[in-house]
Amino acid sequence: MKIVAVTACPTGVAHTYMAQEAIEIECKKRGYDVQVETQGSMGIENELAQETIDHADAILLAIAIGIEGEERFDEKTDEGKVIQIDPSEVIKHPVETINQLEKI
Repeated sequence: MKIVAVTACPTGVAHTYMAQEAIEIECKKRGYDVQVETQGSMGIENELAQETIDHADAILLAIAIGIEGEERFDEKTDEGKVIQIDPSEVIKHPVETINQLEKI
């Protein structure tokens, strides 16, 4: 399974990167291909290419604020392949979060 994610929190520090780590750890446990873009205090890191987004099986937006380039996910949203969740939920419940992605 190919998963792409974006993480972003209001301050762009702790939760942004903690959510990234939780997603990457859980996906790697399952043998999934995962790429996570962060939009934090240091700006956009690991920016996702449109081609990467287009080829993903599921998209996870672990965001608590508006993000730059959200329109990149419009087609996948229309297909029902996007889940949006608060970063703190991903940090607390990474297994359940990835389980949700498997169901879409």
